[in-house]
Amino acid sequence: MRWVRLWARVVGVERTVVEGVEFDDDALVVAVRPDWRERRRCGICRRRCPGYDDGEGRRRWRALDLGTTRCYLEAEAPRVRCKRQGVIVAAVPWARQDARFTRSFEDQVAWLACECSKRAVAELMRIAWLSVGRVLTRVAAEKRARFDPLDYLVRIGIDEISHRKGHRYLTVVVDHDSGLLLWAAPGRDKKTLRGFFELLGAERSQRIELVSADGAAWIEEVVTERCPQAAICLDPFHVVQWATAALDEVRREVWNAARLQGQTAEAKALKGARFCLWRNPEDLSARQQATLAAIAQTNEPLYRAYLLKEQLRQALKLPVAEALELLERWLAWARRSRLPAFVKLAQQIAAHLRGIAAALGFGLSNARTESVNTRIRLIARRAFGFHSPEALIALSLLSLGGLCPPLPGRA
Repeated sequence: MRWVRLWARVVGVERTVVEGVEFDDDALVVAVRPDWRERRRCGICRRRCPGYDDGEGRRRWRALDLGTTRCYLEAEAPRVRCKRQGVIVAAVPWARQDARFTRSFEDQVAWLACECSKRAVAELMRIAWLSVGRVLTRVAAEKRARFDPLDYLVRIGIDEISHRKGHRYLTVVVDHDSGLLLWAAPGRDKKTLRGFFELLGAERSQRIELVSADGAAWIEEVVTERCPQAAICLDPFHVVQWATAALDEVRREVWNAARLQGQTAEAKALKGARFCLWRNPEDLSARQQATLAAIAQTNEPLYRAYLLKEQLRQALKLPVAEALELLERWLAWARRSRLPAFVKLAQQIAAHLRGIAAALGFGLSNARTESVNTRIRLIARRAFGFHSPEALIALSLLSLGGLCPPLPGRA
């Protein structure tokens, strides 16, 4: 019986008896059956159950290719009656439930999808990209059932990311301590985020101490509702983004005014000054410094807006006590600046002052969350998009959530 053990080793199966091997239409078909320990088990809970019927007869599962030859495992697929799951197809040791591929085949597909483009995975494994998405969902679900990263959470980051044209968004949650992607779901609203906290549960929600976010009202409302003990930290980077947007609004206003008054040269200069006003002073080129000096001489409102933006950026770099003192002065200056965009910004920052103080005091930013978002975009770009957000979420959890399986035979 040495050839039986040899073929079991070649096709990478365990707890399985090889009954025979034959060629069928240029493919190698290995007839197998579960050994006595694996027979008549529920495909979901793995409990031993009484038999029900023979199911739909013999079935084939695609296995890893042997050289250049396709390989299939063929076996009976009887059904059992489980007390918990009802009538269900019996489990087999070489494949996941409801899969048409072997476990080693799916693990290799998942590993390749984390490392390669979708075209490379589909070409190498000789399967359709839609099948890859279903494989990823199965592998991620199994890995998540064995390893729960939601235990012992203390600091998390919440953000949204646009994953497709047409305002298609995902809500993502990241663990600040490990940098792992914990959870993602389609949508960006209170209902979507409540799904995470329902999965987390009331007991684990009470352990969360810090939550970093971008100031979105729907995030703050749900976090306050589900874990009121947690301090919400507003990332200073987003505050500076608000100030940059207000500065650009002032620039557009003075540009439109110059254009309507027939000041073509000044309007052209203002249109080209956008990046000069956005960049940090220490990063300006000599030409950009000259442009900024000209704005200081000829356009006092725009230069005032620039100074407001820069002082806010510098204030948020200081220790928390000094930063809050300077921030109070900045708010007073912005309120009387006679610039509507910055008056509105002052109201926005005053409303989020507690979150800004928490971020400065605890030193918590949304940098790790933004890093995960960037890598999710890279995954989507490398795959040239996904037909469903579920496939993108599954691949992101495998790649960024610590769930990627090792290559078969190399664990």
